[in-house]
Amino acid sequence: MSNKKKISIEPLARVEGHGGIKVEIKDNKISNVEVRILEGPRLFEELVVGKTPQEDLSIVPRICAICNLSHKYAALRGLEKAIGVNIDPTTLLYRELMHHGEMIESHSLHIYFLALPDFLGYDNAVAMADKYGDAVTKALQLKKFGNKVMRIMGGRMIHGENPIIGGFSRLPSKETLTEIKEEAIKLLDFAVATIDLLGGLKIPDHMERETQFLCCKPLGDEYGYYGDILVTSDGEEHPIENYKRVIKERVVSHSFAKRSQYNNKPFTVGALARILLLGERLKGKAKQAYDKLVTDRWYRNPLFNNHAQAIEQIYSLEGIIETVNQLLISDNATIAQPTQETGIGTGAVEAPRGTLIHHYEVKDGKIKAADFITPTAMFLDDIEAFIRCGGEHLLAKSKRDNIELQFEMIARAYDPCISCSAHLVEVVYI
Repeated sequence: MSNKKKISIEPLARVEGHGGIKVEIKDNKISNVEVRILEGPRLFEELVVGKTPQEDLSIVPRICAICNLSHKYAALRGLEKAIGVNIDPTTLLYRELMHHGEMIESHSLHIYFLALPDFLGYDNAVAMADKYGDAVTKALQLKKFGNKVMRIMGGRMIHGENPIIGGFSRLPSKETLTEIKEEAIKLLDFAVATIDLLGGLKIPDHMERETQFLCCKPLGDEYGYYGDILVTSDGEEHPIENYKRVIKERVVSHSFAKRSQYNNKPFTVGALARILLLGERLKGKAKQAYDKLVTDRWYRNPLFNNHAQAIEQIYSLEGIIETVNQLLISDNATIAQPTQETGIGTGAVEAPRGTLIHHYEVKDGKIKAADFITPTAMFLDDIEAFIRCGGEHLLAKSKRDNIELQFEMIARAYDPCISCSAHLVEVVYI
């Protein structure tokens, strides 16, 4: 008689949103893996149809309270292409400042409070406080700082309305910018110290396998969080307008989120993909951290996404310092105006969890069609593949103890944003 077992993890703890993992074992082998997205479908692509571009900007951040500015930024990039808006260089700097704030807020939350307890043997970050009290306190300061930058540039902490088509409604004073810079300088030492903490951890290898990576390619030779070209680990580059030819979506029966593949295989987006594809472009202390941490194992092990986020924390703190220095001597930003009412535009940014795409068709000043692909919907297949690989190796070695935790750690490493991913949007009118 065959030996059957089912492992069910629901809900998946310490991630954003409601998801779960189901692993079926038959004859001591993995027969099925499902990362289940249990939140109901959210029809944002349909909700924005018939709305003006500025109305869209008030709607799409509601997709996620954590990465709301990334959604707004991707929408701005797509909509401004569609209606012929060309922002000035100073506005671009302010948007980069905004984006750095969200990266710091999101990465610090994930590294210290969602992922690190697993590696240090704690159930949660609160339990870490006795032994790692100073680190927890400084991590909270880092997250609070990211929140502050988001609030200043967004207009409020969540779903801010300050970023608008062509610019910002209101810009921070030079005194506020200087204050932000000084705080970033103070926090930089802690971010650098985190590299040593993570570098000293023993990282399991049972799930290691080859995969593919994808991210936006920034302009020039800089590291960055936005671009108009998709670059992949096989050396290919694709204009963002061709995203549907590159990222192939499909529907699965066990999830309210679509799934994505590149070249008919799973792939990874996020900090790990960015660091591996763009890391040689880093400078300063971020480049020093890259040189210190990155090894060949990073290409095969998703747990190093935590380390990659730590490198990006440093990059964004240094980025805030550099960006503020430029803003203090830049010309005043102006609000650029649309030059047309009909057009098509695709915008892409790197959200904390990976490549985020907003595509729009605008006709006579109203949105005719929209399509959004979120990072989590891109890497769900990859999570399942790594869980399957890890489970098979653990079972072969008869290491069943804490196997559920090992599965959770793989999923958590990706920092999934489940609410963002639940986007089954086909609406049939009868």
